[in-house]
Amino acid sequence: MAEEKKAMTAPATEAAAPAAAPAETKWKISASPHIRSKNSTTSIMGDVLIALLPASAMGVYNFGMRAALLILICVVSCMVFEYLSELIMKRRNTVRDLSAAVTGLLIALNLPVSLPFWMAILGCCFAIVVVKQLFGGIGQNFMNPALAARCFLVLSFVGPMTKFTLDAVTTATPLSVLRNEGVGAISVWNMLLGTEAGTIGETSVAALLIGALYLLLRRVIRLTIPLFYMGSFAIFIVIYALTQGMEAWAVVRFTAAHLCGGGLVLGACFMATDYTTSPITEKGKMIYGILLGLLTFCFRIYGSSVEGVSYAIIISNLLVPMIEMITKPKAFGHGYEKKPLSENRGWLTPVVLDEEGKPVPESKEDKKERPLRIVISICLIAVISGALLGLVYTITKKPIEDTAEKKKQESYRAVLSDADTYVDAELPKDVDKLLEDSGITGVTLESRVEAKKGDAVTGEIWIVTTHDGYAGDIRMAVGLKDGQVTGVEMLKIGETTGLGMEARDNPAFTAQYKEKQVEQFRVVKTAPAAEDEIQAITGATITSKAVTNAVNAVLAAGRAEASEGGADHE
Repeated sequence: MAEEKKAMTAPATEAAAPAAAPAETKWKISASPHIRSKNSTTSIMGDVLIALLPASAMGVYNFGMRAALLILICVVSCMVFEYLSELIMKRRNTVRDLSAAVTGLLIALNLPVSLPFWMAILGCCFAIVVVKQLFGGIGQNFMNPALAARCFLVLSFVGPMTKFTLDAVTTATPLSVLRNEGVGAISVWNMLLGTEAGTIGETSVAALLIGALYLLLRRVIRLTIPLFYMGSFAIFIVIYALTQGMEAWAVVRFTAAHLCGGGLVLGACFMATDYTTSPITEKGKMIYGILLGLLTFCFRIYGSSVEGVSYAIIISNLLVPMIEMITKPKAFGHGYEKKPLSENRGWLTPVVLDEEGKPVPESKEDKKERPLRIVISICLIAVISGALLGLVYTITKKPIEDTAEKKKQESYRAVLSDADTYVDAELPKDVDKLLEDSGITGVTLESRVEAKKGDAVTGEIWIVTTHDGYAGDIRMAVGLKDGQVTGVEMLKIGETTGLGMEARDNPAFTAQYKEKQVEQFRVVKTAPAAEDEIQAITGATITSKAVTNAVNAVLAAGRAEASEGGADHE
């Protein structure tokens, strides 16, 4: 009680004394984003590696231990190149975040199993050092490093990158067979399982879908890009198939084969969804996916390549900044006040500042003069460009002509070597009607050259173009002597490397035409059983038929020319 009374009777000043001031609060300010995820780069890349394990395992199962060794070499190479490049550039080491390992694995899965190891290592160096590190490292690359490496290797080493083997036998991929021989020649079921030729990781669609499902469940990727990519591509393919008059079952099979082949699933789920090189906004992802589908469709149907996924993705990667600019959401209140047009004027419309440094609005005279300035600028650019092109043409015209003439003479000697000189001669009369009467279409006989030894004519060489090649016109020189073919030389050919290009690169194919007394050749898929049979190039029946058709045209024209010569002699 005494204490309570003491408190009650305490001086007012003591009772009313303020409490001690709280300590000064320190606020921590950090850069955005302020909402952070528990996921790290390492965990995301680890999930991608896990998701790619089924496809890697199927690749090793289909192609053997060399596939496993190639995968190991690519992964290790990428990690070593990343470590060394960051060491040289004095950057923080990021090997442990597993991004380089993912790049190496993706590169390996995009390679044919027969590719020499040193080429694979060179591709890994290009992906890590050139595409990734020279542009700032992870998150700064402007295109997918793995696909950039694949395109680099395809452009540098076309033959090895387009040579596909299965069970130690070189063969065509399902899409090549589909284009050459039609829907009846492929098995969609085998494409789903992966028992077909192709790159190490693209063949088994089932394994790729299992990995993609894992990434979706782990929320590493979203469904938007793969759905719009594959969906738009399927729509374009169906429309194309219907315009070709295919039956319903053929349209379904044709579309399914294109969806399962050519690395479409691998590209759509594992590379088009790359965080760095794909749009951030939802609308941007939709546009990006549709663009991918359209480009892949155009490359596959109208281009010489049967795949097109790699080029479609890296081209779309370059357009991502523009897509994000178009689909960028507006901040709250942004754009309420319109900026004067004068602030947006470019070099063709100079910005004039007043005394306070503010842009002066464009005058009516300036607006009238703007089209004139644009026209003058375009004309100047055109004149300068035209002058430079003319100068280059003048300098290079003579060397180009000399090279063409040298190549032509070499082709003459290759198909008919028993001659000293080659003299231009006239074509038979009504040569087009002659071919039509022989049932030969799609071929143009361009010129005829007589091969002479002294004054005697030893044979003739025909320059012929067939328009029915797989990738366009094929121009050839065909030697003829006593009604027999002495040689076939390709002057211009742009068929698929490793398939149709075997007509030029494999002498055994053109040797089938030589020194045979026949009226017409015909193409077969099995070993020839008669003089007039030509075994088609595996996976390139269209090319084989086109070349054979051109040789048949020369044989028909040669007979007509011989009969004309005999009649004139009489």
